[in-house]
Amino acid sequence: MITLNVNIDHIATLRNARGGFEPDPFAAAVICEIAGASGIVSHLREDRRHVNERDVRLLREIIQTKFDLEMAATDEIIEIALDVKPDLVTIVPEKRQELTTEGGLDVLANSQKLREMTLKMHDKGIEVSLFIEPTEMAIEQSIFIGADMVELHTGRYANAKSKTQREDELGYLLGASEFAYQNRLKIAAGHGLTYHNTQQICKLPHINELSIGHSIIARAVFTGLKQSVKDMLELIRNNE
Repeated sequence: MITLNVNIDHIATLRNARGGFEPDPFAAAVICEIAGASGIVSHLREDRRHVNERDVRLLREIIQTKFDLEMAATDEIIEIALDVKPDLVTIVPEKRQELTTEGGLDVLANSQKLREMTLKMHDKGIEVSLFIEPTEMAIEQSIFIGADMVELHTGRYANAKSKTQREDELGYLLGASEFAYQNRLKIAAGHGLTYHNTQQICKLPHINELSIGHSIIARAVFTGLKQSVKDMLELIRNNE
């Protein structure tokens, strides 16, 4: 069964727009869990454009399912994660000027640092996922690094401009999921997934988890957060 982890970053983004306290990302986390989400995701960025360190510490206290902290492998954020002890850290690339994460990690260029970081996380009982492109090379490097999970970047599939391109990207994701499964990695997928394009990802073999944020929060403006999470869960269940 595929589980759904909901990214609540944009609740914090909206709160930050006015510098106040509403909407409350902690209430959002609780609502998502009540609606059936199996985990809550939040990205502690270097520039704190979404959640801040206080948010992360409070989320750790209130989340009853799984807390997945997305983060860049910088010394500052690594130390925060080791102290907060989320259930899982998902290591993503990060550029200060990007609107959202633009691609998978360069696991080859950063393999030794990521390996050392993974050992530190494991010492604290924290699982490690690497956000990667759907290639065998990236999966092989993830195994060397010691990752427990890989999250396959679905952005190119989501942004495909033609049926042929979309089918090609699904082929890469299929091959990567098969290869990761053969090498006993847990497999997640995420980035750019919506109520219109998630169906085909659900049909890929061996996908354990989906990480979805923006589309769920966007729908919540019209339907309410609880209903938008339920809608995505129903879509997943109907397409597994």
